[in-house]
Amino acid sequence: MHQLIKISSAIASIGLSVVSFMGQSIAAETNINVIDNNVVDRNLVESNVAEGNIINDNVAVEDSVAVENLIDKNVKEDNGSKVEDDILNNRVAVDNTVVVVEPTDVSPVTSGISQKIVNDPMDVKPLNRFLPTIKYTTENLSDTAKKVNGASWVIGEEIDRNTGTRLQALLNWHQNGVGSVDGYWGKNTRKAMQAFQKMQNLTVTDNLNQETWQALIKNNKLAMQPVLVSYQLSEADVSIKTTTIPATAEAKAKLEGMYYESVIEGLAEKFHMGENYLKNLNPNASFKAGDTIIVYNPGNPNNQPVSRVVADKTTETLYAYDNNNKLIASYPTTVGSIATPSPTGIHKVKVKVHEPNYTYTSEEGSKSIIPPGPNNPVGLAWIGLSKPSYGIHGSPDPARISRQASAGCIRLTNWDALALLGAIENDATVEFK
Repeated sequence: MHQLIKISSAIASIGLSVVSFMGQSIAAETNINVIDNNVVDRNLVESNVAEGNIINDNVAVEDSVAVENLIDKNVKEDNGSKVEDDILNNRVAVDNTVVVVEPTDVSPVTSGISQKIVNDPMDVKPLNRFLPTIKYTTENLSDTAKKVNGASWVIGEEIDRNTGTRLQALLNWHQNGVGSVDGYWGKNTRKAMQAFQKMQNLTVTDNLNQETWQALIKNNKLAMQPVLVSYQLSEADVSIKTTTIPATAEAKAKLEGMYYESVIEGLAEKFHMGENYLKNLNPNASFKAGDTIIVYNPGNPNNQPVSRVVADKTTETLYAYDNNNKLIASYPTTVGSIATPSPTGIHKVKVKVHEPNYTYTSEEGSKSIIPPGPNNPVGLAWIGLSKPSYGIHGSPDPARISRQASAGCIRLTNWDALALLGAIENDATVEFK
């Protein structure tokens, strides 16, 4: 089982300040250098921490700097309670024998709750820590929500926004990510459909066909799940820290944290939605604690261990495989750019960081430590590779995934990056194609 390790102090010898934070990332911008994951990896070795363990916040990562003795030896391990471990992993002791309870719910979406993985394999237990549990109801749904939940598709029909939203949900629930749910047929939805077709050994097409639709709704339990649901906002949902994000790295470094710029932005990311769609579904909402709003039901992420990923530059998709080489998930991605192309060949996962800081180096060589938060350059997750300075990470602008450039890395939405962080194995293979 992956250990979730809390680093309590770090990076004193070169004056790097470490700030506690939330996480997300910002789009690639001029002169922001990529991360040298060897910095963190050396720290792990020097701190006698097993290589590849997930590091929780307060770890600063920077570009192309040889750093020694950055993290002190006082590493506090956060192992959680044994009872919690046993419940989350469905492990029951019977006469000193551990019995694994098989899951009874075959649907990746369960009515009433989302992103709470009860039948969580030992290797991906961190998923329950990375992604918020969402409790919802299907009471008092709007007419629009009811139309979306009952939408279907037949040959010859155009994909309107109601059907488009349900199509995006079905693709997501089959572990083929569409990016931000907005109800529109577009580039990322088409790519997710094609990845689903590949996963199901169907003919890969440019447009939705009857064979694909029937495969999407074949699982009756999944097909009956609500796409749009009612959710009551809590005080924690609306009392988040917000800030105005400045343009320059130097100004960003002066912030307390790279927080969301609005409550709407935070809610949209929590529910994997476009901000405009969230507002359109709730035209009269004040978004105050106690209000009930209509939101997309994210379902559960892939919770099967990922032993190999392939970043396909042509399809701009990251494909995830299990140890039997079975395709189990896909994510829309941005892979490099003309100015900063991604590497080629096969590499390994060497370090996994939850909520990292980021160091920006200017052309003159001065450094700025950009604090963590929803608009941090590498987002909620950094999965560093054996190829120095390259990795997989999140984005502050999920709507622009596959439509923006990256500094050679593999850029995902923050929720996809977190899902992958919780499922990818130590030393997993990362192939650029």
